[in-house]
Amino acid sequence: MATIRKRRGKWQVRVRRDGVALTKTFTVKQDAQTWARQTEAKAERRELPPDIKKLAQITLADLVTRYRDEVTVRKKGAEMETTILDAFLRHPICKKRLCDLTTADFARYRDERLKVVKNNTLRRQLNPVQNMFNIARKEWEVPMPSNPVAALNLKNEDDERERRIDDDEWGRLIEAVGAARNPLIEPMMRLGKDTGMRRSEILRIVVKHVSTNRRELYVPPGKNNKARTIVLTQAAVIILAKLMEQASQDGRLFPISKEAAKCAWRRIRTRAGLDGQDLRFHDLRHEAISRFFEMGLTLPEVASQSGHKDARMLLRYGHAMRSKIKTKLDEQGQA
Repeated sequence: MATIRKRRGKWQVRVRRDGVALTKTFTVKQDAQTWARQTEAKAERRELPPDIKKLAQITLADLVTRYRDEVTVRKKGAEMETTILDAFLRHPICKKRLCDLTTADFARYRDERLKVVKNNTLRRQLNPVQNMFNIARKEWEVPMPSNPVAALNLKNEDDERERRIDDDEWGRLIEAVGAARNPLIEPMMRLGKDTGMRRSEILRIVVKHVSTNRRELYVPPGKNNKARTIVLTQAAVIILAKLMEQASQDGRLFPISKEAAKCAWRRIRTRAGLDGQDLRFHDLRHEAISRFFEMGLTLPEVASQSGHKDARMLLRYGHAMRSKIKTKLDEQGQA
């Protein structure tokens, strides 16, 4: 709020908001009141100039570290976001003081990173940084006039994939996984292709979530914060029943880390001679969902298996094999 007082025959106004203090002196009280109202309105719109002295005492690294240690740790995806922020902290931009930090600095960072990663990857990596500035301004009383990441121009590219895994590729992967040191990698791959579960979901399977009698598997809340129960194929039941016999003490069927699973997948892909084929583990999920549609499952039925909330996102996975479409068209033409 503004304070107005008469001092040495003049009217002195002081407005303080979010760590920013402005003072001005007038000879007429009405002018002082008008300026006070206008300045308070600017403060409400966060248009006041920043407190340079305070911002000079804080580096970007200070903010990122605090956000990582206080906010990120409470998130479900804390492990991945911590890795992203730790990598960001190693960049020279984090040495800058907040008083010197501008959107232009992040624009240079963007242009540098886009030589290494795709646009959508960079957007996902900068999301926690953008959220960090919002929290810093609203909750930590860091007097920044604006969010420098919010004004950054990052195009939202369409990353829709039509990648399917054909029988030859799958055969090569199964042959390659036979040489894997970890016996859990093959059942992990087979479950991914059979159920459409994400790798992170497969790694979280525990004994108590499996019902072989009902052929059901409970999948706890994950990426979209929604739990679901999926129906298992006979093949999936056999795989899970075998894994349950050798589960870890805490009930986990896949007691391996996400990073170990990623490394194993890369080695298998290399041994299969598929390194240059743009093949990802997530494509197993893509393949399963596409096959669900080909089996004749309805959109709600596929969604109950995959866990998608948005039908538009689900349909991006539903690519039928073009050869099968040709076969169906030919059959209709002969009828």
